[in-house]
Amino acid sequence: MTNDPIINDRAQLLLKTLIERYIQDGQPVGSRVLSRESGMNLSPATVRNVMADLEDMGLVKAPHTSAGRVPTVRGYRLFVDNLLTVRPLRGSLIEQFRDELYRIDDPEVLIDQASNLLSSMTRMAGLVMLPRPGAVQLRHIEFLPLSANRVLVILVINDQQVQNRIIHTDRSYTTSELQQAANYLNSEFAGHDLEGIRSQVLKHMEEIRDDMHQIMQLAVQMADEVIQTSQSADYVVHGETNLMSYAEMGDMDRMRQLFEALKTKQDILHILDKSIHAEGMQIFIGEESGYAAFGECSVVTSPYKMQDEVVGVLGVIGPTRMAYDQVIPVVDVTAKLLGSLLTSE
Repeated sequence: MTNDPIINDRAQLLLKTLIERYIQDGQPVGSRVLSRESGMNLSPATVRNVMADLEDMGLVKAPHTSAGRVPTVRGYRLFVDNLLTVRPLRGSLIEQFRDELYRIDDPEVLIDQASNLLSSMTRMAGLVMLPRPGAVQLRHIEFLPLSANRVLVILVINDQQVQNRIIHTDRSYTTSELQQAANYLNSEFAGHDLEGIRSQVLKHMEEIRDDMHQIMQLAVQMADEVIQTSQSADYVVHGETNLMSYAEMGDMDRMRQLFEALKTKQDILHILDKSIHAEGMQIFIGEESGYAAFGECSVVTSPYKMQDEVVGVLGVIGPTRMAYDQVIPVVDVTAKLLGSLLTSE
């Protein structure tokens, strides 16, 4: 990251040693341990001075009254970006992955097994986003009013595929209003991709007279709801209970919040959305995810492709002190194998 603090080689080595030791046993690391394990001929007093500098930079902190230090999110970020050495998986392990997945013909079972594999290999939570459909083109749409601010949407997409959906609106609409909104969407956007319709409607709103705005706003709301329900991705997750074995995540309120986030799915889907639109592997450490439920977690994700097009994301959720050097290659290899198998289905 561009705002990483600049620290000298000695401080880098001590920070790397501290984080690797903390990842290993989860206990604050003291100056004597760092002096011994860093391999440098430094006195504990010199190490303490370096630790004080690193603490001033926000890279480590002293929990409670402990004499030892633990890494902060900023410290982990510098470690992952600049100090981490990731070794490729052994060939035998890749063959084991391949054997686990290649014997499965059903794509749904394959995705479920990929999630289970991620969990079993890392002893954390493994998740795989279901493949997103390709471009969805609108052919025809109808809206029918129901009770309690609900609207039945009859959607014809692609090659005459019909979908019926019930959406909730902020107020009740008459049959006439719904017909006007449907007529507008059908006349202007039949044959267009669903994802492009909303932005086009908003653009048109700037160009039309005021008495059309109500219908246009209704059309935007309807398009929003239909797009979300038509193309909302879901995911498969395994191994959530593995996270309870990490002492720093053992707080029941924290675990309840995390499990609820995984159950409702919205927060994690937003994190996966960030990953699907980014290049390559993404690592969200603690608060970087933007969601309080994942404040003590890191999420390591990688997109997977079908025919060279990204269709989904898979990854691992674990504590911030996960062994990144081991998790990253597991996620990377699983993504490549899953994409290859789905393409050949």
